Amino acid sequence: MTTPPPLPADRDPGDNWAVAPDGTRYWGAFGAAGLLAHHAERGILLQHRAAWSHHGGTWGIPGGARHHGEAALDAALREAAEEAGVPAGSVHPEAVHVLDREIWTYTTVVARVTAAFEPVAADQESLELAWVAVDRVDELALHPGFAASWPVLREALAHRPALVVDAANVVGSVPDGWWRDRAGAATRLMDRLATLAAAGMPAPDWGLPLHAWYPRIVAVVEGRARGTAAPPGVEVVHAPGEGDDAIVAQAHALAAAGHRVTVASSDRGLQRRVADVARTRGAGWLLDALDAAERAQPG
Repeated sequence: MTTPPPLPADRDPGDNWAVAPDGTRYWGAFGAAGLLAHHAERGILLQHRAAWSHHGGTWGIPGGARHHGEAALDAALREAAEEAGVPAGSVHPEAVHVLDREIWTYTTVVARVTAAFEPVAADQESLELAWVAVDRVDELALHPGFAASWPVLREALAHRPALVVDAANVVGSVPDGWWRDRAGAATRLMDRLATLAAAGMPAPDWGLPLHAWYPRIVAVVEGRARGTAAPPGVEVVHAPGEGDDAIVAQAHALAAAGHRVTVASSDRGLQRRVADVARTRGAGWLLDALDAAERAQPG
Protein backbone atom coordinates (compact mmCIF):
# COMPACT_ATOMS: atom_id res chain seq x y z
CA MET A 1 0.00 0.00 0.00
CA THR A 2 1.59 3.24 -1.14
CA THR A 3 -1.18 5.72 -0.33
CA PRO A 4 -2.28 6.50 3.20
CA PRO A 5 -5.67 5.31 4.41
CA PRO A 6 -8.26 8.08 4.69
CA LEU A 7 -8.33 9.91 7.98
CA PRO A 8 -11.56 9.40 9.92
CA ALA A 9 -13.94 12.35 9.95
CA ASP A 10 -13.96 12.36 13.76
CA ARG A 11 -10.17 12.39 14.11
CA ASP A 12 -8.54 14.39 16.86
CA PRO A 13 -7.38 17.87 15.77
CA GLY A 14 -3.83 16.81 16.63
CA ASP A 15 -3.87 14.41 13.67
CA ASN A 16 -2.66 17.04 11.26
CA TRP A 17 0.52 18.72 10.06
CA ALA A 18 2.48 21.44 11.83
CA VAL A 19 4.08 23.64 9.20
CA ALA A 20 7.26 25.65 9.80
CA PRO A 21 7.77 29.10 8.21
CA ASP A 22 10.07 27.53 5.59
CA GLY A 23 7.35 25.06 4.61
CA THR A 24 8.79 22.04 6.41
CA ARG A 25 5.97 19.83 7.64
CA TYR A 26 5.93 17.79 10.85
CA TRP A 27 3.18 15.31 11.68
CA GLY A 28 1.25 16.29 14.79
CA ALA A 29 -0.39 19.68 15.16
CA PHE A 30 0.39 19.57 18.89
CA GLY A 31 3.66 17.69 18.56
CA ALA A 32 4.27 13.95 18.53
CA ALA A 33 5.54 11.28 20.89
CA GLY A 34 6.90 7.75 20.73
CA LEU A 35 7.95 4.88 22.98
CA LEU A 36 11.45 3.39 23.07
CA ALA A 37 10.70 0.09 24.81
CA HIS A 38 13.81 -1.77 25.97
CA HIS A 39 13.81 -5.44 26.98
CA ALA A 40 16.98 -6.56 28.76
CA GLU A 41 17.39 -9.69 26.61
CA ARG A 42 15.46 -8.97 23.42
CA GLY A 43 16.56 -5.39 22.74
CA ILE A 44 14.56 -2.46 21.35
CA LEU A 45 11.04 -2.69 19.94
CA LEU A 46 11.19 -1.14 16.46
CA GLN A 47 8.58 -0.51 13.78
CA HIS A 48 9.22 -0.98 10.07
CA ARG A 49 7.18 1.91 8.73
CA ALA A 50 4.57 1.44 6.00
CA ALA A 51 5.56 2.71 2.56
CA TRP A 52 2.87 5.41 2.53
CA SER A 53 3.99 6.94 5.85
CA HIS A 54 6.45 9.81 6.29
CA HIS A 55 9.90 8.33 5.50
CA GLY A 56 8.15 5.06 4.67
CA GLY A 57 10.26 1.91 4.60
CA THR A 58 12.54 3.09 7.41
CA TRP A 59 12.70 1.80 10.98
CA GLY A 60 11.73 3.79 14.03
CA ILE A 61 9.76 3.51 17.24
CA PRO A 62 5.98 3.29 17.62
CA GLY A 63 4.65 6.82 17.94
CA GLY A 64 2.49 9.50 16.46
CA ALA A 65 0.64 12.76 16.90
CA ARG A 66 -0.35 13.98 20.34
CA HIS A 67 -4.03 14.62 20.88
CA HIS A 68 -5.38 17.97 22.01
CA GLY A 69 -4.49 18.48 25.68
CA GLU A 70 -2.69 15.12 25.88
CA ALA A 71 0.51 14.77 27.90
CA ALA A 72 3.50 13.47 25.95
CA LEU A 73 3.89 10.41 28.19
CA ASP A 74 0.23 9.48 27.71
CA ALA A 75 0.55 9.99 23.96
CA ALA A 76 3.62 7.73 23.72
CA LEU A 77 1.89 4.93 25.64
CA ARG A 78 -1.34 5.31 23.65
CA GLU A 79 0.45 5.25 20.29
CA ALA A 80 2.51 2.23 21.34
CA ALA A 81 -0.68 0.39 22.28
CA GLU A 82 -2.42 1.37 19.02
CA GLU A 83 0.48 0.62 16.68
CA ALA A 84 2.28 -2.24 18.40
CA GLY A 85 -0.15 -3.70 20.92
CA VAL A 86 2.05 -2.73 23.88
CA PRO A 87 -0.06 -3.74 26.91
CA ALA A 88 -0.83 -1.18 29.61
CA GLY A 89 1.46 -1.68 32.58
CA SER A 90 4.07 -3.68 30.65
CA VAL A 91 6.66 -0.89 30.58
CA HIS A 92 8.11 1.49 33.16
CA PRO A 93 9.13 4.94 31.85
CA GLU A 94 12.65 5.90 32.93
CA ALA A 95 13.64 8.99 30.93
CA VAL A 96 12.29 11.51 28.44
CA HIS A 97 14.09 13.08 25.49
CA VAL A 98 12.58 16.03 23.62
CA LEU A 99 13.52 17.02 20.06
CA ASP A 100 12.48 20.68 19.78
CA ARG A 101 11.92 22.26 16.36
CA GLU A 102 10.42 25.43 17.90
CA ILE A 103 7.04 25.06 16.21
CA TRP A 104 6.93 21.30 16.89
CA THR A 105 8.36 18.78 19.36
CA TYR A 106 8.90 15.03 19.32
CA THR A 107 9.04 13.42 22.76
CA THR A 108 10.69 10.03 23.14
CA VAL A 109 9.83 8.11 26.29
CA VAL A 110 12.61 5.68 27.18
CA ALA A 111 11.02 2.76 29.03
CA ARG A 112 12.05 -0.58 30.47
CA VAL A 113 9.91 -3.63 29.73
CA THR A 114 8.65 -5.03 33.04
CA ALA A 115 6.30 -7.70 31.68
CA ALA A 116 7.21 -9.58 28.49
CA PHE A 117 4.84 -9.26 25.54
CA GLU A 118 4.70 -9.97 21.83
CA PRO A 119 4.11 -6.87 19.68
CA VAL A 120 1.14 -6.88 17.35
CA ALA A 121 0.79 -4.70 14.25
CA ALA A 122 -2.65 -3.39 15.15
CA ASP A 123 -3.04 -0.85 12.33
CA GLN A 124 -1.84 -0.10 8.79
CA GLU A 125 1.19 1.95 9.82
CA SER A 126 3.59 -0.99 10.16
CA LEU A 127 5.18 -3.36 7.67
CA GLU A 128 6.46 -5.32 10.64
CA LEU A 129 7.45 -5.01 14.28
CA ALA A 130 10.61 -6.54 15.69
CA TRP A 131 12.80 -6.72 18.75
CA VAL A 132 16.25 -5.58 17.65
CA ALA A 133 19.43 -5.99 19.68
CA VAL A 134 20.83 -2.63 20.80
CA ASP A 135 24.11 -3.29 19.00
CA ARG A 136 22.31 -3.96 15.69
CA VAL A 137 19.99 -0.94 15.56
CA ASP A 138 22.53 1.02 13.50
CA GLU A 139 22.52 -1.69 10.83
CA LEU A 140 18.95 -0.80 9.82
CA ALA A 141 17.72 1.99 7.56
CA LEU A 142 16.50 4.28 10.32
CA HIS A 143 13.97 7.08 10.19
CA PRO A 144 16.13 10.26 10.01
CA GLY A 145 14.70 11.73 13.20
CA PHE A 146 15.23 8.52 15.14
CA ALA A 147 18.72 8.13 13.70
CA ALA A 148 19.67 11.62 14.90
CA SER A 149 18.41 10.91 18.43
CA TRP A 150 19.59 7.30 18.72
CA PRO A 151 23.10 8.01 20.16
CA VAL A 152 21.57 9.95 23.08
CA LEU A 153 18.77 7.44 23.55
CA ARG A 154 21.18 4.52 23.51
CA GLU A 155 23.28 6.10 26.23
CA ALA A 156 20.17 6.85 28.25
CA LEU A 157 19.42 3.11 28.36
CA ALA A 158 22.46 2.63 30.60
CA HIS A 159 21.20 5.13 33.18
CA ARG A 160 18.40 3.35 35.01
CA PRO A 161 17.48 5.91 37.66
CA ALA A 162 16.58 4.98 41.23
CA LEU A 163 15.73 7.28 44.13
CA VAL A 164 16.14 6.09 47.72
CA VAL A 165 14.32 8.32 50.20
CA ASP A 166 15.30 8.69 53.85
CA ALA A 167 11.68 9.18 54.90
CA ALA A 168 12.42 10.09 58.52
CA ASN A 169 14.93 12.76 57.49
CA VAL A 170 12.65 14.27 54.84
CA VAL A 171 9.59 14.28 57.12
CA GLY A 172 11.64 15.76 59.96
CA SER A 173 12.84 18.65 57.80
CA VAL A 174 9.41 20.30 57.80
CA PRO A 175 8.01 21.58 61.16
CA ASP A 176 4.41 20.54 60.49
CA GLY A 177 3.75 18.57 63.65
CA TRP A 178 5.13 15.31 62.38
CA TRP A 179 6.40 14.39 65.86
CA ARG A 180 2.79 14.03 67.08
CA ASP A 181 1.83 11.62 64.27
CA ARG A 182 4.84 10.09 62.59
CA ALA A 183 2.82 7.40 60.81
CA GLY A 184 0.47 10.03 59.36
CA ALA A 185 3.37 12.22 58.28
CA ALA A 186 5.02 9.24 56.57
CA THR A 187 1.76 8.42 54.76
CA ARG A 188 1.50 12.00 53.50
CA LEU A 189 5.07 11.77 52.18
CA MET A 190 4.29 8.49 50.41
CA ASP A 191 1.29 10.10 48.71
CA ARG A 192 3.47 12.97 47.52
CA LEU A 193 6.09 10.51 46.25
CA ALA A 194 3.35 8.73 44.28
CA THR A 195 2.55 12.03 42.57
CA LEU A 196 6.25 12.44 41.76
CA ALA A 197 6.39 8.90 40.37
CA ALA A 198 3.55 9.70 37.98
CA ALA A 199 4.71 13.19 37.00
CA GLY A 200 8.46 12.60 36.73
CA MET A 201 11.10 15.13 37.63
CA PRO A 202 13.82 17.17 35.89
CA ALA A 203 16.61 14.93 34.66
CA PRO A 204 19.88 15.03 36.62
CA ASP A 205 23.08 16.31 35.06
CA TRP A 206 24.35 13.14 33.43
CA GLY A 207 25.82 14.93 30.44
CA LEU A 208 22.81 13.90 28.34
CA PRO A 209 20.15 16.23 26.88
CA LEU A 210 17.29 14.52 28.70
CA HIS A 211 14.17 16.44 29.69
CA ALA A 212 12.90 14.33 32.58
CA TRP A 213 13.40 11.08 34.44
CA TYR A 214 11.08 8.61 36.14
CA PRO A 215 13.17 6.95 38.83
CA ARG A 216 12.36 3.77 40.66
CA ILE A 217 11.39 5.19 44.04
CA VAL A 218 12.25 3.32 47.25
CA ALA A 219 11.27 4.96 50.53
CA VAL A 220 12.77 3.64 53.78
CA VAL A 221 10.68 4.10 56.94
CA GLU A 222 11.57 3.34 60.53
CA GLY A 223 10.24 3.50 64.09
CA ARG A 224 6.60 4.47 64.49
CA ALA A 225 6.29 4.93 60.71
CA ARG A 226 6.72 1.20 60.13
CA GLY A 227 3.63 -0.23 58.53
CA THR A 228 3.17 2.72 56.16
CA ALA A 229 1.46 1.46 53.00
CA ALA A 230 3.09 1.70 49.58
CA PRO A 231 1.07 3.78 47.08
CA PRO A 232 1.31 3.17 43.31
CA GLY A 233 4.79 3.84 41.95
CA VAL A 234 6.53 3.75 45.34
CA GLU A 235 8.25 0.86 47.10
CA VAL A 236 8.28 1.10 50.90
CA VAL A 237 10.99 -0.65 52.91
CA HIS A 238 10.27 -1.07 56.63
CA ALA A 239 13.64 -0.91 58.38
CA PRO A 240 13.83 -3.56 61.11
CA GLY A 241 16.37 -1.48 63.02
CA GLU A 242 18.23 1.70 62.17
CA GLY A 243 16.86 3.35 59.06
CA ASP A 244 20.33 4.41 57.92
CA ASP A 245 21.48 0.80 57.71
CA ALA A 246 18.50 -0.11 55.53
CA ILE A 247 19.12 2.91 53.28
CA VAL A 248 22.75 1.93 52.78
CA ALA A 249 21.70 -1.64 51.96
CA GLN A 250 19.10 -0.45 49.45
CA ALA A 251 21.56 1.90 47.74
CA HIS A 252 24.14 -0.86 47.36
CA ALA A 253 21.57 -3.40 46.11
CA LEU A 254 20.14 -1.03 43.51
CA ALA A 255 23.59 -0.01 42.28
CA ALA A 256 24.56 -3.68 41.98
CA ALA A 257 21.42 -4.27 39.90
CA GLY A 258 22.51 -1.63 37.39
CA HIS A 259 20.63 1.41 38.67
CA ARG A 260 22.07 4.90 38.88
CA VAL A 261 21.16 5.76 42.46
CA THR A 262 20.30 9.03 44.17
CA VAL A 263 19.78 9.10 47.95
CA ALA A 264 17.60 11.91 49.31
CA SER A 265 18.73 12.78 52.84
CA SER A 266 20.36 15.72 54.61
CA ASP A 267 22.13 13.40 57.05
CA ARG A 268 25.84 14.04 56.41
CA GLY A 269 26.91 10.78 58.01
CA LEU A 270 24.53 8.80 55.79
CA GLN A 271 25.67 10.72 52.74
CA ARG A 272 29.25 9.64 53.42
CA ARG A 273 28.20 6.01 53.83
CA VAL A 274 26.61 5.82 50.37
CA ALA A 275 29.05 8.06 48.50
CA ASP A 276 30.70 5.08 46.78
CA VAL A 277 27.48 3.91 45.09
CA ALA A 278 25.16 6.92 44.90
CA ARG A 279 24.94 10.64 44.51
CA THR A 280 23.20 12.39 47.39
CA ARG A 281 20.77 15.30 47.58
CA GLY A 282 19.32 17.01 50.64
CA ALA A 283 15.75 16.86 51.87
CA GLY A 284 15.12 20.35 50.49
CA TRP A 285 15.97 19.16 46.97
CA LEU A 286 13.35 16.43 47.21
CA LEU A 287 10.73 18.74 48.71
CA ASP A 288 11.24 21.17 45.82
CA ALA A 289 10.74 18.31 43.37
CA LEU A 290 7.57 17.23 45.18
CA ASP A 291 6.22 20.78 45.04
CA ALA A 292 6.96 20.99 41.30
CA ALA A 293 5.25 17.65 40.63
CA GLU A 294 2.14 18.77 42.49
CA ARG A 295 2.02 22.08 40.63
CA ALA A 296 2.19 20.17 37.35
CA GLN A 297 -0.96 18.18 38.13
CA PRO A 298 -4.00 19.13 36.03
CA GLY A 299 -6.60 21.23 37.80
